[in-house]
Amino acid sequence: MTVLLERETEATELREALARAGTGTGSVVLVTGEAGIGKTSLVRAFLRHAAGRVRTLSGACDDLLTPRTLGPLRDAARAAGPALAEALADGDRDAVLTAVLNELASAPTLVVLEDVHWADDATLDVLRYVGRRIEDVPALLVLTYRDEEVGTSLRRVLGGLGGARRLPLRRLSRGAVARLAGGTTATSASLYRSTGGNPFFVTEVLAVGDDAVPATVVDTVLARIRRLPAETRGALEMLSVVPGRVELSLARAVLDLEVLVPAEQLGVLEVRPDAVAFRHELARRAVADSLPASLAMRHHARILEALLDSPDADLTRAVHHAVGAGDDGAVITFAPVAASVANRAGAHAQEAELYAEVLARRALLDDATEAAVLQARAAALFTLDRMGEALETARAAVRIRERLGDPQALGEAVIILAPIQWAHTRPHDSLATAARAVSLLAPAGDTPQHAFALGYLALLRTTVDHEQGAGEAGTAGAAIARRLGIDGLRILGEIGAGSAIARLGDPAAGLARLRAAIDAATAAGEHVFAIMGYVTLVQDLWHSGRFAEVRDTLAAALPYAEPRDLGLYRDLLTAYRFRAEALGGGWDTAEAGLRSMTGEPGSESGALRYSLIPLARLLVRRDTEDAGPVLERCLDLARRVDGRYELVPAHLARLERTWLRGEPAPADSVALLRERTAGRGAEWQRGEVERWVRRLGGPAEVVDGCPEEWAAGIRGDWAAAAAAWERLGDPYEQALELADSGRPEPLLRSLTLLDDLGARPAAALVRRRLRDLGVAVVPRGPKPATRANPAGLTDRQLEILQLVASGATNAEIAARLVLSVRTVDHHVSATLQKLGVTSRREAAAALASL
Repeated sequence: MTVLLERETEATELREALARAGTGTGSVVLVTGEAGIGKTSLVRAFLRHAAGRVRTLSGACDDLLTPRTLGPLRDAARAAGPALAEALADGDRDAVLTAVLNELASAPTLVVLEDVHWADDATLDVLRYVGRRIEDVPALLVLTYRDEEVGTSLRRVLGGLGGARRLPLRRLSRGAVARLAGGTTATSASLYRSTGGNPFFVTEVLAVGDDAVPATVVDTVLARIRRLPAETRGALEMLSVVPGRVELSLARAVLDLEVLVPAEQLGVLEVRPDAVAFRHELARRAVADSLPASLAMRHHARILEALLDSPDADLTRAVHHAVGAGDDGAVITFAPVAASVANRAGAHAQEAELYAEVLARRALLDDATEAAVLQARAAALFTLDRMGEALETARAAVRIRERLGDPQALGEAVIILAPIQWAHTRPHDSLATAARAVSLLAPAGDTPQHAFALGYLALLRTTVDHEQGAGEAGTAGAAIARRLGIDGLRILGEIGAGSAIARLGDPAAGLARLRAAIDAATAAGEHVFAIMGYVTLVQDLWHSGRFAEVRDTLAAALPYAEPRDLGLYRDLLTAYRFRAEALGGGWDTAEAGLRSMTGEPGSESGALRYSLIPLARLLVRRDTEDAGPVLERCLDLARRVDGRYELVPAHLARLERTWLRGEPAPADSVALLRERTAGRGAEWQRGEVERWVRRLGGPAEVVDGCPEEWAAGIRGDWAAAAAAWERLGDPYEQALELADSGRPEPLLRSLTLLDDLGARPAAALVRRRLRDLGVAVVPRGPKPATRANPAGLTDRQLEILQLVASGATNAEIAARLVLSVRTVDHHVSATLQKLGVTSRREAAAALASL
C-alpha cells in the first residue's frame, strides 16, 4: 500500500465532505496538481476509506487522440443501476443528465472521476449540470485534474462550481523526501534536488536502487523495466499504447496475463478486478514514447483488431488506435460513426476533431463524401463558435457541391454557410447565401431542407432590418414543416416570423409567437431552436426597453443553455446578462465580463456583436484609456453588421462621448440614428435618440409611441424622467435626468449615483454645475486610495467586504449601511469580481491578505 506523506489535511477534508454527503448535503471536491503529485494515490486511499460506508463509482479520462464520449461516466456506470447504463448507451444528452442526477439521489454515493483535463465536452456538460445541483443529493463528487492542462471548456465548468472545495496538492518537503529515502535531509539532498519533491519522481528514482540519480523520469521508468523478462517487457510495450487502464477482456485478448506477474511484483503495473494499468500515466507514456514507430504501429493494430472484435466496441478508441496503426481505411470507416455519436451527446468539439481525422485522409474519399464530411464539420465548428474554421470548411463544401452540379445537395451546403457568414459579421453575404439556398431548394417543393432554408432566411433578414420579408419567409417555412409533420423546423420558421412581427410594431403578437415557439421547442427537446428562440426574444425585449422581462427570460434561458454544449448561443445570452448587470449599476462585473468576450482587435466570433457594443458604451461612460479605440472598433463592427440593434447603440455611444467631452453633435450620426429608428417597432430606440439630441442642444421631438421614461426627459420634465428610470432600475439614466434639474439637491443626488458607478466624465460635469450654482462644498470624487488598493476596491466596497467576511447577509448589510438590497447585491458582485473569487468564504480569505 502506498504511503501518503503530507496529505493529512486533504484526506481529512475529503472524509468530512463524505460525512456531509451521508447526511444528505452533497458537494464537489477538486483535487489538483501537476503530473506525479499524488492525486491518484490520494483518491485511491480515500476510496479504500469509503468502501463499506457508501456506494462508490469511479471512472477516468484517457489521453486519447479524441476523448471518449461520456467515457468516465461509462466506467462509473458499471457499478450503478440499469437506468444510467441505458441512458449512456442511448447517448441522448437530456436522458443522461437526468439519469446521472437520479442515480446520485438514490443512495449516499461517492463518485471519483480522474484526469478530467482530458474529458470530452459531453462529460463536462454532465459535471456542470450535476455540480450545480449536488447540494440537494447525498453525493460527493471528487474530480482530479492537472492545473497546467486546464482548457477553455473545463475552465468554464470550474468557473460555474462556485461552492466546490479545491485541494491543490503541493510537492513534498525535504523532510518527507528524506523519510521516503530512509535517510536524513542531508543524505537525500541530491534526490530532493533532482526530483523537486514530486512524489512520483521520488518513488521511481528510489525504485531503481542505483546510487546515481537518473536525469529524467523516462530514464527511471525504463531502468526498472529493463530488469523484467523479455516477454514481460513485450507485454508492457503493447499495453503502453493504450492510454489509461486496459479492461481485462481487452488485455486477455492481446496477451497472456501471466506474463504480467513480474511487472506487478516490481510495482510497475497494477492488476485490478476489472482492469490492468500502469502505476502512473507518466510511466506508460515513458514506455510508449521509447518504442520504435514500426513497433508502436504493430501494437496499435493488434489493439484495434481486439477492440473491433468486441460486440460493444468504443469507436472513439478504435479511431485512436487506427490512427496509431496508420490504418487510414479504418479511420474513414469509423470516425464518422463516432462523430455522430458525439453529436448526439453534445460533444461537438470531439465531433469536429473526428471529422478532421477523416478529412486528413480526403484522398481516399469520393467528392460527395468529402462534401458531406465538410458540411458536418462546419456545423459542429459553428456550434463551438470557431467561426474562422467554420467559414473555411463550409466554403470548401460549397465549392465541391458546385462542381458536382446537384442543386438539392448544393442548397444544403449553402444553407450551412449562411449563418456562419452572419456570425462572421458579413450580413449581406449571409442574406444573399440564404436566398440562394431557398432558390436552389424550392423546385423540389416541400422538403425539410426547403423549410430549414426559409426559416434561416427569416432570421437573417431580421438582423438587417428586412422584417417584412422575414415574416413571409418564416411563415412559409413553418407551413412547409407543418405539412411535413416536422415540428422542429416549424419552430424555426415561427421564431423568424415572431421576431419580424414584433419589430414591425406589434410586439404583443410577435413576442407571444416567439414564446410559444420556445415552449414548443423545449417540449420537443429541440435544444438548438429553443436557445435560438431565447436569444431572439431577449434581444427583441431589450431593444424595446422591457428590461424586467429581459431579466426574467435570462433567468430561464441561461440555466437551459448552460448544460448544453451550445457555446455560441450561451455566449450571446451571457452578453445580455452583462448588459443587464451594467444597466442595474454593476459596472465592474459587466466590464470584466464583456471584455472577456470581445477578444483582441481583429478577432471575430459570433458573440462579438453582442459584447463589443455594450462594452464600448460602458467604457465611454467610465472614460477608460481605451474607450476611444474600443468605440472605433465598435463603430466599424456596427457598420459591417448593418442592423438596427447594432448601429443604434454604437452611434449613441458616439453621441454620448461627444456630450461628455463638450463637443458638438456629429451630424452624420444623428441623421443615421433617425433614419434607422423611423417607423413602427423602433419607438423605444427612437426615444433614446431624441433624448440625446436634446442633451446635445438640438431640436428633439416626442414621436408617437415614445416610452414615458424618454418622453419626460425630451419634454424637460427631469423629475418624472428620473422617477421612471429609478423604477426601471437604471441609476445612470436616473442620474443624468437629475443632473438636468438645475437645483443643488437633485444634483447632489446625481453626483452620489455617478460616483458610486464610477462614471467619472458625467460626475465631473455635475460638479461643474454645482459650482456654477454656488454650492460651497462639492463632494470630492473617489479617493486616490481606491486606486492604490491592491484589489482596486472603493472604500464602500472594502466596507462591504468586511461585512461579508463577518458573515452578514446582503439584506443585513443593506440595513446597516442604509442602502437598497439591490445596491448591495451589485457591490458584492463587483467586489468578488475584483478579488477574482466566486464565494463569500473565498472573499473573506482574500480580505485577510489585503
